[in-house]
Amino acid sequence: METKPADKPFIPFFKPSFSEEEENAVLNVIRSGWLTTGKEALAFEKEFADFIGAPEALSVNSASSGLLLALEAFGIGPGTKTVTTPYTFISTATSSLHLGAEIVYCDIEKDSYSIDLERLEDVFKKEKKIKAVVPVHIGGNLCPMEDINACAKRYNAVVIEDAAHAFPAKTKTGFAGTLADAGVFSFYATKTITTGEGGMITLKNPEKAGVIKTLRSNGIDRAVWNRYTEKEASWKYDVTCAGWKCNMPDILAAIGRIQLKKAEAFLERRKMIAGIFNEAFSGYDFLRIPPDSTGNAWHLYLLRIKPEKLLVTRDEFAKELQKEGLGISVHFIPHFDFTFIKKRYGLSRSDFPNAAEKADTTISLPFWPGMNEEEIHYVIDRVTKIGAKYYKKS
Repeated sequence: METKPADKPFIPFFKPSFSEEEENAVLNVIRSGWLTTGKEALAFEKEFADFIGAPEALSVNSASSGLLLALEAFGIGPGTKTVTTPYTFISTATSSLHLGAEIVYCDIEKDSYSIDLERLEDVFKKEKKIKAVVPVHIGGNLCPMEDINACAKRYNAVVIEDAAHAFPAKTKTGFAGTLADAGVFSFYATKTITTGEGGMITLKNPEKAGVIKTLRSNGIDRAVWNRYTEKEASWKYDVTCAGWKCNMPDILAAIGRIQLKKAEAFLERRKMIAGIFNEAFSGYDFLRIPPDSTGNAWHLYLLRIKPEKLLVTRDEFAKELQKEGLGISVHFIPHFDFTFIKKRYGLSRSDFPNAAEKADTTISLPFWPGMNEEEIHYVIDRVTKIGAKYYKKS
């Protein structure tokens, strides 16, 4: 008998892996009487920096804020340009636009979601005033940072890693976030470790770190959180620039500190689940498993369909998965499909064939460390059965 829709389980796209430890950490902050940026945020920064071996780590309220602050600290503004790919979340681009800079888009590689090195070199040769490159570690799979850094150096540009997906990805030379001039991480609700909202900027240059500390706190020239917690704290401060309000509250930092302790265990579990998916899906000629590299953080499981092998499009395939109770997503809608970017730059899909192809074939499956065996195999079963149902026989 065919299963009725009401009888089918729902496998969400993501569930946070929380325990009583995170709950107690939040309660301790609430009971302390101090809720915003303070000792927890400072401790989280130090522990995160120690974990990845970064000289500087600065907590912020989102990765979007982190990109904005890092780019401004490195001089990105009017009269300058930033190179990135159209295959990323929109704030990778708008962070530069908010600063008065312009974006130059570069296609991704044919066999991965990373920025294409040959095209990057061509972009530098063609465009003037490029001062920054923002490569994106999509799904936690690392970009070839040594080559990207070398290319940027030839043209006197800085490199800021969009590492929103990439904690705790690691190469032989170091962790993501330490492989360029700066890195920006996300602790959004679905990330490999989460604080609900939040992010971290990592840097090698203490002078730039000082600039960001001022920028993230409304341009105030000193740490001011202790104004309300110490008897002798001074209420005096100066404002030296037009900054923003981008600090991370202690409630979120307290969650982050607990999650950080679990990061390696989370990664091992993600790798195990990815391995099960890879083994199951690699036997079907209508599917492509995600690209993999040394140190992959496995933030997302990006499965691709082969439209030439199926009677349905990606969108139709995705809707079928939803009908079967899978909470899927799509990463990403490329920027050239957004009204704002199309109007501003007049981009065509034909200019970015690799990004366009992946945008039309990729599905992000349910994927989180706490998935149990039944959930994992239900996802596999639904994907493969739908593929078999719509498989082209000849």
